[in-house]
Order: sequence, then structure tokens, then C-alpha cells
Amino acid sequence: MTSSPASDRSTPRIAILGLGAIGRNLLASIQSSILPGAPVAALVRAGSTAAHGHAPGLEIFTDTDALLRWKPDLAVECAVHEVVSSVVPPLLQAGVDVIVVSLGALGDAALRESLAAAANAGRARLITVSGAIGGLDALAAARGAGIRLVRYTGRKPPQAWLGTPAEQVCDLGAIGEATLLFEGSAADAAHLYPKNTNVTAAVALAGVGFEKTGVRLLADPAVSKNVHELEVEGDFGRFAIRLENSALPENPKTSWLTTLSIEAELRKYLAWPRR
Repeated sequence: MTSSPASDRSTPRIAILGLGAIGRNLLASIQSSILPGAPVAALVRAGSTAAHGHAPGLEIFTDTDALLRWKPDLAVECAVHEVVSSVVPPLLQAGVDVIVVSLGALGDAALRESLAAAANAGRARLITVSGAIGGLDALAAARGAGIRLVRYTGRKPPQAWLGTPAEQVCDLGAIGEATLLFEGSAADAAHLYPKNTNVTAAVALAGVGFEKTGVRLLADPAVSKNVHELEVEGDFGRFAIRLENSALPENPKTSWLTTLSIEAELRKYLAWPRR
């Protein structure tokens, strides 16, 4: 949110929060093409097997204080919502810039205020990614002329909704047509479907907020990809987009575009002047 503290190191030290499929992909990209040779660390849960067989030179931490003693310049959160609330604030307060991927956590207004305060106290940047959706630049621009409608519709194959409240709405293994699982605000979607609302949160943050952003979630046996549809209307006019995202090969519940958007945001961050 503000400029980062001065650093006399020419190559930034990068911490990855979480080494799941997204974190491992990011690590491989950093070491192979984005910033080969950069000091990289990962924060994982104590007892986690995620770091087994990790790349040479990767520092592994299970404690936030220990990670802070390593003095990262930037942390990229690729974990779960709980990490956004428990780990990200102390990093920001310590002056560490943070890229947040689990945007669904920001549906909590109190957490958003806490993160903003921590970033301000540490003079650090809190950066969010667009993830699996597009058109957010147009949405943000349209706010200047007034927006009457923002509606996001998410469609996934029925099996992609296993382990969510959708299992109480319908028999996911038996439906033969697109079935509405949820309709309401982005705020309610973030509460009920926290692991499936990073896209809706990105839309809400770029546009009219969590309470005014409409959300529809569907299980659709006719689709094989994660489908994201965004409709926006206002005095500026109207636009609608539809994205059909292939899944990350290592994790069928994650859109490949999400990992690519993180890499794009990291490249943009590295291009910013460092004092």
C-alpha cells in the first residue's frame, strides 16, 4: 500500500507461504526463469511433508518469527485463508511486502482493516492478484462513472464441489443439468464457500465491494473446465466476459491461470524501483 523500507540488497529475498501445488509451481518458476539464484525460503506447517525433496538451496521454516529473522523482502501467500489472518499481518508490520493469493479471506471486513493497518505500520505493500478472472482493470476503471450491477457466475464440474456445502444442496453425483448451488452477495459466498471464492473476492475488491457484488455458483455437468462469467453495467456502458480455465495439472481444483497471474504479479513487483 505504501513503498517498502530501503534495502541495500540488489536481489530480493523471497518467501513462499505454503508449498502446495501453487507454491511448488511458483518456486520452480522463480528458480528457472523469473529470478534464478535469488534467495528463496518457504514457510510450511510443522510436521508437513510438503517440503520433502525440495529444491536445493531452499530454506524451510515452520515458524513466522524464524522466517522474519531470515529477513525476506517479499512474501507470496500460496496457502490457506488462515495464513492470511495469522502470518500476513506480522510480516507486513515488519516491513515485508506481501502478495496475497487467498483473496477469499478478505471477505472479512475486520481482517481487511487489520491488514491495512499492519501495512501502514510497516510501510509495506499489500498486493492482491487477479487469479483466475480477467477484466478487473475495466471494472476498477468503471467505478469512476458509477456502477449499477456487478454479477459474477462461477460454473464448475460437479466433482469440483466435493467437500463443500454444495453436498448439502444436491446429490453432486446424480445431477444431469446445471444446478444452482448459491446465489447472494460476495460477502455471503466468502463465508459459505471460503475455499471457492478467491475469484469472487477479486471481483469485489476491484469493483463495488463484497456486499454489493452479486454471486451465482453452479455445478454444471456440461462443463469440463472452471468457467468464470462477469457482467458489469453502469453509466460507462456494459461489458461481459467469460473465461474457461484449464485446471493446474497438479491440482484439479485450481485454475492454471491462477498460477500464471501470480507469476505475472511477481514479475511486475520485481520491475518496481527498489530504494
